Amino acid sequence: MVKYVIRGGKPLNGTVVISGAKNAAVGILPATLLVQGVCRIENVPDISDIRLLLQILDEMGAGIRRLSANTVEIDCSHVRDSVAPIELVRRIRASYYLIGAQLGRFGHAKVALPGGCNFGPRPIDQHIKGFEAIGATVELNNGYVCATAPENGLSGARVNLDVVSVGATMNIMIGAVLASGTTYIENAAKEPHIVDLANFLNAMGAKISGAGTDVIKIRGVRSLHGGFYSIIPDQIEAGTYMAAAAAAGGDVLIQNVIPKHMECITAKLREMGAKITEYEDAIRVVSNSRLRRANVKTLPYPGFPTDMQSQIGVCMALARGTSIITESIYDTRFRYCGELNRMGASIQVDTKVAVIDGVEKLHGCAVKACDLRAGAAMVIAGIAADGVTTVEDAHYIERGYETMIEKLRGLGADITRVETPDKEAVRSAG
Repeated sequence: MVKYVIRGGKPLNGTVVISGAKNAAVGILPATLLVQGVCRIENVPDISDIRLLLQILDEMGAGIRRLSANTVEIDCSHVRDSVAPIELVRRIRASYYLIGAQLGRFGHAKVALPGGCNFGPRPIDQHIKGFEAIGATVELNNGYVCATAPENGLSGARVNLDVVSVGATMNIMIGAVLASGTTYIENAAKEPHIVDLANFLNAMGAKISGAGTDVIKIRGVRSLHGGFYSIIPDQIEAGTYMAAAAAAGGDVLIQNVIPKHMECITAKLREMGAKITEYEDAIRVVSNSRLRRANVKTLPYPGFPTDMQSQIGVCMALARGTSIITESIYDTRFRYCGELNRMGASIQVDTKVAVIDGVEKLHGCAVKACDLRAGAAMVIAGIAADGVTTVEDAHYIERGYETMIEKLRGLGADITRVETPDKEAVRSAG
């Protein structure tokens, strides 16, 4: 059991360097299964989700060399045609990318239904629709997704997604790379990490165009070769530190970012009164007065990301006036609001809408990280609050934020990581 103890009320000042994009890395690592040769990947975030994926690949027979904390070499030339370990797969949502990768590599896949953050149902029906369109037969059997290609292999087709889905777009792209013919993904998601996955696959010999638009074209190739790739900076990690600086006050320079990817977050924080300066690969956030109210509706990229909803919610909880958040991606992503209310916030939630009446101060107390991004929001709230905040279930946070404790301490935050025995494990041992 991991918890963070935060003594708040101090502004943040200094420089923080952003790690590689989690949402790109969790797609790129499974995609290495398609490659005959060594992939050297840099700017890989050292987070628990990535360590799990590397362990899964290792147990499937991949050769893995860690050259540094953020550089890894992966050779899947001799990977066994095996089922990924269920106890690992169920701990990470992104394990569903193994379906597309194994289907493309071996012509069949058997992957346990994935786990990860629990904030409402996230069906994989659009993934299945795409796999079936390119010729696979897909069934759900005893908690496993079982996909099988026909004897003559997968073949290109048009896939029109019923809803914009990041996961489905990436998974279908992975599955179609080695299919014969041309696949078109229509109504595709446009997020930066989708472009990054396409760029990685192209660097290894794929022929993908249109990534970043709503139609992606994948011309099948016979094989992929090894090569070098560097993952883009993490848009959501950068946005989290921007929100932290805005909520707690101070002057923070955020380095290793792509400012264009941050435009929707930058615009909203400027609207709320934060002073933001953009550089070639950095963003500076200065906040020295109370923020103003604003409204946010989460939307697929380039709209405001659902993964930043809870962090901007903390800013709104401390802003002057009444703000409204409309969540259009995940209906049950407001669980953090109850935790914020325990800290003195005034938030009313009605299904997809949260109405936030800003308060002057939050006060520290014991709260829980309901999921990865909600956990980050609790950390921001703890830094901005008076007194001591304890964030329990902080293991969720470590799924997506590399060395958050060290980075925040470098900005002047008083935050400590504490490990305590798992209560269930203690009871079992007793």
